[in-house]
Amino acid sequence: MKALIYDGPGQKHLGEREKPKIKDLGDAIVRVTHTTICGTDLHILKGDVPSCEPGRTLGHEGVGVVEAVGSAVSNFKSGDHVLISCITSCGRCDYCRRGIYSHCVNGGWLLGNAIDGTQAEYVRIPHADTSLYPVPAGTDEEALVMLSDILPTGFECGVLNGKVAPGSSVAIVGAGPIGLATLLTAQFYSPSQIIMIDIDANRLAVAERFGATRTIDSRSEDVVAVVKSLTDGRGVDTAIEAVGVPATFELCEDLVAPGGVIANIGVHGVKADLHLERLWSHNITITTRLVDTSTTSMLLKTVVSGKVDAKQLVTHRFTLDGIMDAYDVFGRAAETQALKVLITP
Repeated sequence: MKALIYDGPGQKHLGEREKPKIKDLGDAIVRVTHTTICGTDLHILKGDVPSCEPGRTLGHEGVGVVEAVGSAVSNFKSGDHVLISCITSCGRCDYCRRGIYSHCVNGGWLLGNAIDGTQAEYVRIPHADTSLYPVPAGTDEEALVMLSDILPTGFECGVLNGKVAPGSSVAIVGAGPIGLATLLTAQFYSPSQIIMIDIDANRLAVAERFGATRTIDSRSEDVVAVVKSLTDGRGVDTAIEAVGVPATFELCEDLVAPGGVIANIGVHGVKADLHLERLWSHNITITTRLVDTSTTSMLLKTVVSGKVDAKQLVTHRFTLDGIMDAYDVFGRAAETQALKVLITP
């Protein structure tokens, strides 16, 4: 089968791989019908994720059709259409019983990291009963790809960890796919202000269409001054970091109001300074999280019902044969105006 293979920092190729087989009783083999590229894949290629070793098939998002299941799988059968979770969970360990599936001792973030992932024609899914979701008949499966990772990540790591509440003020630093997913799901809680901050004019325009109350281009505006002017000099109740570089995390430290929350979503490959000399007395909460996908079932209902239009995040489409072009387009998003690229093997 064809697969996108990581060859080490800065290197990848589309090559041939042996089709995966059932290894454990709880496995499923899924024929991938749609997948995508995540910002985390770009972090892997930058060398920010040392747990992903050369030779790995990348990708941790997708939908597909079950081709085979192990004898212990009871919830799925051959022919079922399924949503693939970016997090693999056994459902039995202490972390899973506490809902912290990202730290499952038998799973966690495996796909495209510790085991071969979804940017291929087929993928093996361990613990299939608790790591796949049935796709309701008649659902637009392209939209569901956004539920593998970015919607639950934005919601759990940004909105829930950030304690977004009715009437609160929110600043999201980074208007990429994750930031926009956070914007869409933050509106569940009716905050009074959602301020989007980025250096990409196109993405800021998209953020306005998606419901941002104010956008700030940090290349041409004084972000801190503007945010303070919008919040009576206080700063925001929730500052959400959705990029993964030191400057954006440190900007959140400047934007948050006393008593507020800094919710980190971004994947950080190098250190960021924590200014405790300023923040120690301000009752600030700082949260970090790897998505657990504990909210995927709920979010699936919002997408199926049309309450959230996840498909609007898809801007480009490719076949698997064109995945190298897809990476080029996604990696030059400022030029190509790409959000999520859909890859259909």
